[in-house]
Amino acid sequence: VVYTQSEILQREVYLFERLDSPNREPMKHLKAICFLRPTKENVELLVQELRRPKYSVYFIYFSNVISKSDVKALAEADEQEVVAEVQEFYGDYIAVNPHVFSLNLLGCCRGRSWDPAQLTRTTQGLTALLLSLKKCPMIRYQLSSEPAKRLAECVKQVITKEYELFDFRRTEVPPLLLILDRSDDAITPLLNQWTYQAMVHELLGINNNRIDLSRVPGISKDLREVVLSAENDEFYANNMYLNFAEIGTNIKNLMEDFQRRKPKEQQKLESIADMKAFVENYPQFKKMSGTVSKHVTVVGELSRLVAERNLLEVSEVEQELACQSDHSSALQSVRRLLQSPRVSELDAARLVMLYALRYERHGSSGLPALLEELRGRGGTDRYRKLVSAVVEYGGKRARGSDLFSPKDAVAITKQFLKGLKGIENVYTQHQPLLQETLDQLIKGKLKDSQYPYLGPNTLRDRPQDIIVFLIGGATYEEALAVFNLNRSNPGVRIVLGGTTIHNTRR
Repeated sequence: VVYTQSEILQREVYLFERLDSPNREPMKHLKAICFLRPTKENVELLVQELRRPKYSVYFIYFSNVISKSDVKALAEADEQEVVAEVQEFYGDYIAVNPHVFSLNLLGCCRGRSWDPAQLTRTTQGLTALLLSLKKCPMIRYQLSSEPAKRLAECVKQVITKEYELFDFRRTEVPPLLLILDRSDDAITPLLNQWTYQAMVHELLGINNNRIDLSRVPGISKDLREVVLSAENDEFYANNMYLNFAEIGTNIKNLMEDFQRRKPKEQQKLESIADMKAFVENYPQFKKMSGTVSKHVTVVGELSRLVAERNLLEVSEVEQELACQSDHSSALQSVRRLLQSPRVSELDAARLVMLYALRYERHGSSGLPALLEELRGRGGTDRYRKLVSAVVEYGGKRARGSDLFSPKDAVAITKQFLKGLKGIENVYTQHQPLLQETLDQLIKGKLKDSQYPYLGPNTLRDRPQDIIVFLIGGATYEEALAVFNLNRSNPGVRIVLGGTTIHNTRR
C-alpha cells in the first residue's frame, strides 16, 4: 500500500520474501531488511531465522513498540552476530489516502463489547499512528458507546506507560483524538455512492488499493486485478472525489489526449535520433496506455453494474429514506422497487434496512409487510435476519446521537437551504453524521456531556489537529467529507481512521 515493487527495485532491493515461507534458499551474499509487526509469532519466526541465518546481515524494523523480553530472545538467538540493527519504525496501520487509515479488521466486537484480541490490535494500531505522526493527544470519546470508552482508556494506558516515546515538542493547542462508534450511524455504509473512489469500493470492492475485475465479462488477462492508488496514478488522484458524471467526461479527455500522443504507427525510424526519441517516449506512452485501459475498464464496469442493477432508481429512494421524512411516499417507493425484477436481492435488502432504521418507531410502519416481500423474493430468511440485526446494531436504542431529526427551526432551514443548493444532484444529498460531529468539534460546540474528555483536562481552544477513529469501520463517503472539511478549514488538519473501510457487503 505504501510502496510499489518498482519503487523498491529502484532502491536496489531485488528479492521479496515472507518470513514464514518454507523453502527459502540460503543466500549469504545478500543483506536482509525485515519489516514486521512485533507479534509473538513473528518474534518466534525471527528467532528460528537467526539460529540458522540465510543471509549475511539483518536489519530488523518493527512496526510498533517491542518488549524488552522479545529483544532479549532475539539477542540470545543471534549467536552468529548477524543482526546489524533493531529499530521501531511505527507503521502498524494501513495508509489508505493521505488523510485516511484503516486497520483491516473485520468484526471487532462481539455484541456490544470488544473482542479482546481486536481491542489489543486496535490499541496498537492507534498508538502506532500517534507515534508516527508525533502526536500526544487529549482524548474524547462517545459516551453512549462502551467500546469507545474502553479503547480510549487502553490508548491512554499505553501513552502513560511509554511516556518517553510520547514526549514530543508541545504545540500551543494539543492534538485531539476523538473515538466514535459506527453504530451511531449505520445509514452511511448502506448507501450507494456516486463519487469515484467510494463508488468503486461499493460496487467492485477495494482491498489494499487493489480491485478484483476477474468477474468482468470478457476481461483481458492483464486487467484481472488493477491497482488504484493516488500516489502513483495521476488520473485517479485528480478524480477520486469527483461525481460519476464528471468522471465520464474526464475519461473521454484522457482518451483523446492519449490518441494525440500515440506514436504514429508508420513512424519511420530512420536515424539514430528517431530511435532514441521513440525509446525515450515509450515508457511514458506505455504508462499512459496502462492508465487509460485501466480506468476505461473500471468506469465501463461501473456503468454496466449501474444499468444492470437499476442503481439510479435504487439510489434515489435510498437518499429519500436517508434525508427526507415523508413516510407514505418512502414506503410506496420501497414497495415499488421490491416488486421490480431488475432490483437485486442485495439492493432490496439494503432498502428494507434503510427503511427499518428510518421508520422503526413509526405508527403505521410497513416493515412486517416489507420483510414478507423480501422473503418472497429470495425464498430464504437470511436477509430478514440481517434487517433485524442492523436495527439492533444501529437502531434508536443503540444510538447516542440524533441521526435524523434536526433540532430546531434554524437547523431545519439550514438543512433545507443546503438541500436547495445541491438539488441538481439528488443522488448525493446525504451527509454522514460524522460531518456534523466534526463541524461542531471545529467550532468548539461539541457537547462534553455526549463526548466527554478522558481525564480531568479539557481543551480551552478550538482543536487544530484532529484524529477521529471509528470503531466498527469508516467509509469512503466519510473520507470525502473529511477531505472537504480539511479543504474548507485552513489551519485544521483532520485524519480519519477506522477498524476497516466499509461498503454495504462488508
